[in-house]
Amino acid sequence: MKKLISTLKNIFAIEDLRVRILNTLGFIAIFRLGSYVVLPGIDPNQLGGDSTGILGLLDAFLGGAFSNASIFALGIMPYISASIVLQLLTIAVPYFQKLQKEGESGRKKINQYTRVLTIVITLAQSVGFLATINADAIDPSVAGPLFTISSMIILTAGTMFCMWLGEKITDKGIGNGISMLIMIGIVSRLPGALVGEAMALGLGRALIFILELIILFFVVMSVVMLTQAIRRIPVQYAKQVGGSASLQAGQRQFIPLKVNAAGVMPIIFAQSLMFLPGMVASFWRNESDLANEIGNVFSDYTSWQYNLSFAVLIIIFTFFYTAISVNPNQISDDLKRSGGFVPGVKPGLATSEFIDEVLTRITLPGAIFLAFIAILPSIAMLFGITREFAAFFGGTSLIILVGVVLDTLNQIESYLLMRHYDGMMKSGKLRGRSKNIAVAS
Repeated sequence: MKKLISTLKNIFAIEDLRVRILNTLGFIAIFRLGSYVVLPGIDPNQLGGDSTGILGLLDAFLGGAFSNASIFALGIMPYISASIVLQLLTIAVPYFQKLQKEGESGRKKINQYTRVLTIVITLAQSVGFLATINADAIDPSVAGPLFTISSMIILTAGTMFCMWLGEKITDKGIGNGISMLIMIGIVSRLPGALVGEAMALGLGRALIFILELIILFFVVMSVVMLTQAIRRIPVQYAKQVGGSASLQAGQRQFIPLKVNAAGVMPIIFAQSLMFLPGMVASFWRNESDLANEIGNVFSDYTSWQYNLSFAVLIIIFTFFYTAISVNPNQISDDLKRSGGFVPGVKPGLATSEFIDEVLTRITLPGAIFLAFIAILPSIAMLFGITREFAAFFGGTSLIILVGVVLDTLNQIESYLLMRHYDGMMKSGKLRGRSKNIAVAS
């Protein structure tokens, strides 16, 4: 406890860090307030209950803004979709590949394209969102084309404002702003989920509730290990002769390859595809027994068929996204240009093949563990845990929470160490403390 109090004092003793934390809290407060401002012409009391399926996942990321039909109903999700599209284009389209290699100027152009695409995606998604609103919730006096057009403009403006808030958190606050907004939306549902689970169990089963919290703790720790786990490839740099003709010893560093280099993206991709079979089967639900069976299987998130298909898709997408996000050829070329080499491996093609082989070996266990974490909420629901609380036992929500918290702690740790304060922990190691890392990007 004394260490915690001392660390908090050190954090707020650094003026720049204190201002950034307060700025972050202020921007988050604005974001949360906006999620309760309902679109004009809509009666919130007439809105339906909690969304399910992919709409429920979106609502979880937005902290209930989607189900509240607020001005931030779409949040920053269109921006994330646009970012993913541009990221894929930088791999497949030569023009965007050229922009990526142009440095700062190319990055600015890509950001401009991302913003324009965000507006297009938001306008398209706003039409779909308005279609999901219960007709009884719309004031008959305003219903019509004008209401639709004005709501589309408001939703688009809300998304752009959320994107602006995220950028301001990144520039003036602490942590990655876009990720921080998603995390806050997820965390905002945790107190309600805890209360709902406690009430469902009752006082007579308090021991079971404590046991669930203990299991949740160990699940979180396992996700932390998955997020932090890396495979270090040693790198040796050739000896160099200094200006005074003195021989300098070569530096020994390493390339950190993450066990889960794909992050949460495989789960998001797989979850999006898992809704397609049920959607397609719904068109023939009354005409075919097979369509009825498929629709029932893919609408039951606790069935073994659903979870097996979900896990397989996650493993496939983990390899796919790792392949497009980590380029062994580029790493090998960067090492060769800087005079570095992997001991026992020839520079060039041999180094690229070696890195690719190592990456494949560590990605397989990482993909399997990621798939297991993703289906944990379904397993928790089979044991009687409420759907809201089970969502925190794994899946997209938990991985995003852990990733954002670790990234924020890394930044705070860096501020403390730069000002010659002790770090946040006496033992253990945050990635921000790691030294002698060969930058391979």
